[in-house]
Amino acid sequence: MSGHSKWSTIKRKKGAADARRGKIFTKIIKEITVAARLGGGDPSGNSRLRTAIAVARAENMPKENIERAIKKGTGELEGAAFEEVNYEGYGPGGSAILVETMTDNKNRTVSEIRRLFIKNNGSMAEAGSVSWIFNKKGLISLNKKTASEDKVMEIALESGAEDVCNEETTCDVLTAPEDFEEVKRAIIEAGLEIELAEISMIPISTVKIEGKNAEQMLRLMEALEDNEDIQKVYANFDISEEEMERLMII
Repeated sequence: MSGHSKWSTIKRKKGAADARRGKIFTKIIKEITVAARLGGGDPSGNSRLRTAIAVARAENMPKENIERAIKKGTGELEGAAFEEVNYEGYGPGGSAILVETMTDNKNRTVSEIRRLFIKNNGSMAEAGSVSWIFNKKGLISLNKKTASEDKVMEIALESGAEDVCNEETTCDVLTAPEDFEEVKRAIIEAGLEIELAEISMIPISTVKIEGKNAEQMLRLMEALEDNEDIQKVYANFDISEEEMERLMII
């Protein structure tokens, strides 16, 4: 798959998530805090908070860290006031990039994002320039080696998924955001192993890149995700499996 889900696969192969666990915890804590602030501290009635807590647990975040982040969001504990701000831009080869941030200093954040784009042969764009290319969807990826396409299709569609995409190495299940948890639960109950499950921004069109552009694109994605103010980065690039394998060595 293009863009964000393929980038997630690359990160897992490179072990980047483990290498940056501290920054991952910081990003998750911000998400929990904002989710609690906007929808309350009870996860049973706050789907965004429930999802954030599930991500935290998957990353083995200590229970006390989760509880403290919720209390900061509900105002029971003092904490920084984070603001959600999205930025848009273009990467090497004309690929579209959508950047989601949580920041307590917008001037600092936008200045650093602009610097990272310029350094990696990209450019920032005005609001609305590329966001129309993406739709918010639930994304659940399963490895073809452990899950047959027919079985995934049967379970996914019966549980309310919108589509199943047959990619090079995965079966990717797409859902409406409100159906994500139900479809995910059905897949887990069927005994299938999930590689990736998240609410994502899925591009409606893609840009195939290779060579120098592909190398610069991955460096830009990595630089953006390494910034603590940035929560998620989405893009519509498409890089072949062969090109990905080559770039893993670089």
